[in-house]
Amino acid sequence: MPELPEVETVRRMLVPAVVGRRILGIEHDNPRKYRNTDLAVGREVRRLRRRGKFLLFDLGELEMVVHLGMSGSLRLDEGSHTRARLELEGATVFFNDPRRFGKLAVVRRGDYASFPTLAQMGPEPLGRGFTARVLWERLQRTRRPLKVALLSQEPVAGLGNIYCDESLWLARLHPARPANSLTEEETRRLHRAIRRVLRRALALGGSTLGDGVYVRPSGEPGYFQIEHSVYGRAGEACPRCGAVIERIVLGGRSTHFCPRCQSS
Repeated sequence: MPELPEVETVRRMLVPAVVGRRILGIEHDNPRKYRNTDLAVGREVRRLRRRGKFLLFDLGELEMVVHLGMSGSLRLDEGSHTRARLELEGATVFFNDPRRFGKLAVVRRGDYASFPTLAQMGPEPLGRGFTARVLWERLQRTRRPLKVALLSQEPVAGLGNIYCDESLWLARLHPARPANSLTEEETRRLHRAIRRVLRRALALGGSTLGDGVYVRPSGEPGYFQIEHSVYGRAGEACPRCGAVIERIVLGGRSTHFCPRCQSS
């Protein structure tokens, strides 16, 4: 699933193509997944924001909320799995989605009742509001495994499977540990690790995995997967200590970690 670095990369590349342009029409193949799109027609895209893994097209008193799901991508060229087409003045944006989990809806600005994850989302990890103290206070609210808590989007926005695994490895924290058991010092390590991993991933355009599902709007892949330390590397040697990387399942998600570096 595209996570914060991938969605932010898409946002940055789409801004010149969509901001300041009027939407002329939206064609799609599923009115249940792409809802109220007629309300966007004739409106100018004033701004394109990102919140966690969501893209928010500012249309004045309305917003067009886009969630890329497991396999979605917004591109400037048409792919073999185009599900929606956004026609703008002087540009066309294609919503490609092989697995059909992506969603798009036009809503009143700030009305995210149909997107509960967005409504309850924690602070942006690269914003000023995300401090180690805020992270610690939010983790204290739950005994869920640390990775499961992070995936919920409530302690911090935008982390998914890849960047949880990479951040926890960098912070030397076991993904199954109860979230509320972290000390303030351990939380400071995790806070620094999350920021460091996300900034590096953004610099490299995100992660394009073996399925090739995620690409930038230009069609170019991301390159952070080259630097993955543990994600998708079960059975390989930990780049820090040499122990064999293990894979377990937490919250229904594959989880990769080093049993030696992340023993606590």
